[in-house]
Amino acid sequence: MITERPTAFDLTRLVTRLRHTSPSGIDRVDLAYAHAVLGGHARSVGVVSTALGPRVLPRDEALAIVAAVEAGWVEDRPAGEDPAYRRLAGRLGASAGGEAPAAPGGARARDRRLIQARAAARILARSRPVSALPRDSLYLHTSHLRLDRPGRFDWLYDRRDVRAAFFVHDVIPITHPEYGRAGEAARHEARMRTVGRHAAAILVNSEDTGARTLGLLDAWGFPRPPVAVGHLGVEPAFGREGARLTLPRPTFLACGTIESRKNHLLLFQLWRVLAERHGARTPRLVVVGRRGWEAESAIDMLERCPGVRAHVIEASGLSTHGLAALMRSCTALLMPSFTEGYGIPVVEAAASGLPVVASDIPAHREIAQGLALFRDPLDGPGWLAAIESLAEPGSPGRAALAGHLDGYRPPDWAGHFTAVGPTLAAL
Repeated sequence: MITERPTAFDLTRLVTRLRHTSPSGIDRVDLAYAHAVLGGHARSVGVVSTALGPRVLPRDEALAIVAAVEAGWVEDRPAGEDPAYRRLAGRLGASAGGEAPAAPGGARARDRRLIQARAAARILARSRPVSALPRDSLYLHTSHLRLDRPGRFDWLYDRRDVRAAFFVHDVIPITHPEYGRAGEAARHEARMRTVGRHAAAILVNSEDTGARTLGLLDAWGFPRPPVAVGHLGVEPAFGREGARLTLPRPTFLACGTIESRKNHLLLFQLWRVLAERHGARTPRLVVVGRRGWEAESAIDMLERCPGVRAHVIEASGLSTHGLAALMRSCTALLMPSFTEGYGIPVVEAAASGLPVVASDIPAHREIAQGLALFRDPLDGPGWLAAIESLAEPGSPGRAALAGHLDGYRPPDWAGHFTAVGPTLAAL
């Protein structure tokens, strides 16, 4: 239980995810909080933001939505039953064993849409207006959804007895607008101003996110609410024990949507150099993530550069267990991002015993000091030297990095809630 007071958890994002087959990082935070609040507190309720105003759902109805979302996410299948993992294993020259089951088809997509439509109907039929919230409730919003529509939260002016806490995942669209879609900086500013107007407390994933959030609120003239830092929990699938591949040559891993902020272009330029130097002995790079926005230069290299096409493999749709097995199999994780709010692949890799080379930025320093090898995200020669060193047979550098992970205990959700609980309890 996070707090003993009646708690209203905002389910809006999870309702929208009923149509999706796999969770994002924010979805996992939402789900963890949903379980902690709705599963651990008899006086908890769900809240769903609608165009007609917020609607309050009884705890059993809210838990049914959470269960439906989890049931629709097919990404938690074992690695050996994951078609994406098996296809990737084949491309890497390794075997995952057995026959791959058929991928979900259109019928399942239609089923998910039907489930979402039925959930919406149940929300309208069985919910109550926000006046039904118990007095002195805590309202907990752990995604950024709808915060750019400030009118959706005007009800908090009428329910002054309700204390609101918001989870801020990052403020990157404001501090680094060059990495976002057009207009995203303004939308994110609207979100953070909504937080500034209503937050009795702010929850964040890192000290860096907290400091940047308070800096923005100061600049806009909002009061400083208490900020609680809780590192995000690593899923139990990520660990040293479990399925893995035996790969025929050194294979590096990069995780994240292909976009300019993640600095994939640097990696692809390095792989062109590696291919020129090493030919058929060039190590492989597996990029786990979909193609994002405004990444034309990186995508051009993926599609048109011979050295990159020969040695870089894109993978998407991996299950959690498939990604964990891949991490246990690779040479090192490469994380050259220019900026991050947290950097969950770093701690997932560390939990899996995979050495990490990460950009020297505050978020990475906070979660991986003493574990990772840090390089400036603009230091191409430094990254190249690190990759070549780690790829050497019996690499002493890799052995040293792997040794830093001995005894490492990744953050978990129990520790996260222990960290943020006192701030919420004190409201």
